[in-house]
Amino acid sequence: MKLELFDLEVRYGTVPAVSGLSLEIGEGEIVGLIGPNGAGKSTTLHAVMGLVRPSGGEILLEGRSLLGRAPESISRAGIALVPEGRRIYADFTVAENLRLGLSGRRNGDDSDNLAWIHSLFPVIDEFRDRPAGQLSGGQQQQLAIARALVARPRVLLLDEPSLGLAPQLVDLVFAALDEIRKRGVTVLLVEQRAQRTVAFADRTYVLSNGSLRMTLTPPDANDTDRMVAAYFGSS
Repeated sequence: MKLELFDLEVRYGTVPAVSGLSLEIGEGEIVGLIGPNGAGKSTTLHAVMGLVRPSGGEILLEGRSLLGRAPESISRAGIALVPEGRRIYADFTVAENLRLGLSGRRNGDDSDNLAWIHSLFPVIDEFRDRPAGQLSGGQQQQLAIARALVARPRVLLLDEPSLGLAPQLVDLVFAALDEIRKRGVTVLLVEQRAQRTVAFADRTYVLSNGSLRMTLTPPDANDTDRMVAAYFGSS
């Protein structure tokens, strides 16, 4: 599914959080969104998901406006959000957390999809009966992504999926995103690892103070001067 933002404006009271933001994510693309804290990255994801109400602009999914729709309606339209901080249900088992991701979907055979998810994140099947709060931070992040995938989204929004993860788990998350891309899922990725995101994504938008500063493509990941000018990120 194609996702488009045109002149998006979001305010918290009188404070502008996103100003005149326009970007496009084509079907099956991974597009990065980077920038310093307070740049408007998470707010952009929340606006797409209907969690905050824009004060101006337009958000289109396959040419149809998402403005004014409730988050539940946007989820049914095919968009899923993996929020910063994971927000899994600690007292529920891993399997119960996954079932929550199916709420609102029509009944159907999900065995093939679940088998694919387990191949991406084997820990999900290994610890299916364990309370999610007993998992490590990296395991919880895998669960959060898996929970979003059980609903078979066409657009996946991820907010800092590598935050606080050990390097080998960061590699696992990016490898999973590559497999998700191969399935034709459209991905908007907010990340703190600027250089890695630029090298990985089809293109990466850099935000500063809620506005688009520049657009980077994978070759720019090796351009030190351009990367420094865009954002001080970790590789």
